Order: sequence, then C-alpha cells, then structure tokens
Amino acid sequence: MATFSREQAANAVDKASGERDVIQENLLDVDASFGKRLLAGAELSGQTKQRWDEAAAVLAGLWELYSDYSAVIDRASEMMTRRLGASELAEITALMTGPSIQLARPTPLARRDVADSGHQQLTLASAVTHMRRAFAIVTAVVSAAEQVWNEVAGKLDELGTELGHATSLAASLGDKALTGELAAAQAELVRLREVLNSDPLAMRFGDAVDSSGADRLRNKVAAAAVRAADLARLRDGARQRVAAVAAAAAAAHAAREDAAAACQRAAAKITAVPAAPADRTDLSARIAALDTLLAAGRWTRLSSELDLLERELTSATSFFRDTERTVAGLLSRRDELRGLLDAYRAKAARLGAIEDAGLAARYDYARELLWTAPCDLTAAADAVNRFQQAVLAIGAQQS
Repeated sequence: MATFSREQAANAVDKASGERDVIQENLLDVDASFGKRLLAGAELSGQTKQRWDEAAAVLAGLWELYSDYSAVIDRASEMMTRRLGASELAEITALMTGPSIQLARPTPLARRDVADSGHQQLTLASAVTHMRRAFAIVTAVVSAAEQVWNEVAGKLDELGTELGHATSLAASLGDKALTGELAAAQAELVRLREVLNSDPLAMRFGDAVDSSGADRLRNKVAAAAVRAADLARLRDGARQRVAAVAAAAAAAHAAREDAAAACQRAAAKITAVPAAPADRTDLSARIAALDTLLAAGRWTRLSSELDLLERELTSATSFFRDTERTVAGLLSRRDELRGLLDAYRAKAARLGAIEDAGLAARYDYARELLWTAPCDLTAAADAVNRFQQAVLAIGAQQS
C-alpha cells in the first residue's frame, strides 16, 4: 500500500482510536457483567466449568491481544504529534496497515507443524477480527449462564420462601407424612441451588433454559403448602367443631325426646301411630374419642370423624322432627274430621233432615269412631265421608 499522506494518516489513526474505544468499552462490559462475575467467583463443575475454563483463557488472550493492539494505536497517535516526514508517515502506514502485532498462539502438539513457531503476525484489521471471534466465544458462555441464573434463581427464591412458610407451619402440626414431604422438597431445592451455582449450563438446552426441575418442585411445594394450610385450619377450628358436634348431639337427643313424647301422646288417642324412634343420639363414646384424636393432633382423622358425626346427627335430627310433625299431623287430621262431621250435621239440620234415621245412624257411627280413644283414623275418615255424601244427596234432592 502506498504511504499515507498526512491527512490519510490522521484519518486512519482517528478511525482506529475510535474503534479501539468501542472495543475497550465492550470488554469492560463483559468484565463487569453479572454473568462473568458469577462464573469467575463460583466453584464450577460439569460442562459449565469446562466451557468457562476455555472461555476464561480466551478472555485472557483477548485482553492481551487488545493490549498489543492498543499499544500500536497509541504509538501511531504519538507519532502524529510530531513533525511528520516521509519516514514517519511510512512508519505510521506500516503500523496502521501492516503486520504490526505479534500474536502468540501455541498450537496443540497433536496439530503442530514442525516449522510452526507458535507466533502469528497480525494487522490491526486482522487483530479486530480475532478479537471479534474471541469476544463471541466469551459472551456466548457468559450470556448463557446469566440467562439461566435470571430465569431460575427467582423461581428457587420464591420456592424457598414458600417452602419455609410451609415447613414452619408443618412443624406445629405434628404430621409426619407432611413433614417428610417438605424435607424431601427442601433437599431437592438444595440440589437445584447447587446445580444453579456450580453448573448452570446443565440447565440450558439449545437456546432455552430448562426450568422443569424447578417447576416440578414448585408443584410439590404448592401441594404440600395447601395441605399444611388445610391441616392448620382443621387444627384451629377443631375444638370449636368438637363442641359444635356435642351441641348437635344434645339437640338431636332433645328432638328424639320430643318425637317420642309426641308418639306416646298420640298413641293414646289414635291407632296406627308410628312407634317412638329409636335413640340414635347416644354418641358419647365417639365424642369422647374426638378428644383423644384432638390431643394426639391427628387432624385428618379427626376431620373425617367430625364430618361423619355431623352428617349422622343432621340426619337423625331431621328424622326425629319429621316423626314429630307426622304424629302432630295425625292429631290434626282427627280434629279436622271432627270439624267436618259437625259442619255437615249442621248442614243436615238446615235441610230439615236431622231426624232422618239413616242419616242419624251414619252420624252416630262416625262420631263414635272420632270420639273413641284410640281413634281409627282410616275408618273414621271413611265414616265421615259416607255421612258427607248422604247429606249432599239429600241436598241434591231438595234443589
């Protein structure tokens, strides 16, 4: 290449200086990056150690090359401050365009030629090409590790917080199965953290981060946390529920007593009254067992037994009250028939048929059934109906 003129030399040096500043800024950004600092400060293992060891060596060589590259530019910049003659311009031209940098690149013995000196002369342009390649190697490793940390670390921190809450709650519940599940989850969380800190690239496949391990653990922890919360609610409401069941048993017993008394009263007045309901409320032994479960902290078993007792007591109370209403309905039916009989007797009187022998016989028969204890409601209802029909027939004849 022809020797630079003064203007060409100035332009070449300015351009190289500007490019050098950009390269330096990028190299400093890599050194200060979160990923690089983590990789450089961690005790690495696995593929991350292998790739970072290679990248760290490349980065060290990159800085050495940059230093030599920068020194050439500094030399040319310093010469531009002098009085430039032909020899100075020739030297600047050589520095800017010629093989002014010596790159030490030891070749592995297996690939080394017998005449290979292990050194390579580079121009500024070829040095930039080398630095670009080295920079890409380093940033690929740093960026990959940083991507994994950014996507997984937060998940593990959230898991740790949730797991801590669930473990603390479980400690107060005394549930061995739940405690075991949470201990296993804690061990898995520790393992994932160790992988993240020592071999983050093991969690990366292609360009994507594999957080499936953290996701599976999150599901397990969430399920355990829900169970712990459920057990805590059972524990916190257990005494109140036990007291409520005892009160429900007392209410059911009272309902049974009311039904039995109603049956007894009705049986003296009406035939075919349902028998007094059997006592289904003597649950003292089972209620006492609730206190044993409560004292032992067997919350799941306690909840199941409470659910069963609540259903049984609700059913029994409903049955007793239905029985009392049924018996009361029978007495009401008798009174209704009495009223109906009297109403049609008054109607017969208005029709002037009160002295009718056949009608009087029907009335007397129905009245005897209704005022005899115990009353046969079926027969009485039939007798009242026959009297009613007879009165209606007389009324029809007179109209």
